[in-house]
Amino acid sequence: MVSEVSGPAEQSKRTDLGVLKQSTQPVRAYTGGEYGNNKDMRTRQGAAPMAGSPFDSLPKMNSIGLDAPTERPDEPGTAGIDIGPGGGSELMMDRPTSKPGLANTLQKLAMFDDTGEAELIYQSFNR
Repeated sequence: MVSEVSGPAEQSKRTDLGVLKQSTQPVRAYTGGEYGNNKDMRTRQGAAPMAGSPFDSLPKMNSIGLDAPTERPDEPGTAGIDIGPGGGSELMMDRPTSKPGLANTLQKLAMFDDTGEAELIYQSFNR
């Protein structure tokens, strides 16, 4: 996509208006000011619209409000932690079953070490 080029000085014109018209924020009412300020603010917002949200095209998440009723009425609020009623941390699915060993730690460290020293230590450890 080639963008439009504006001319010099008196021949110049805005080249971003086409992009702004695609997705702009709505003109919002201004409150709390002196009498007549709202009209002036709305006029200014319409003259120079703000770009719209880049997230409009993303799917909406199914969010639950803090005041919504629970979806698990039979589950204690302490489920998943090691205090109170309900299952403890053993219910967590992605929890490692054992601590990683030194070889595993060196292997992961070698992936991010640009000097190559961690790779040498890892190779000498695995001989």
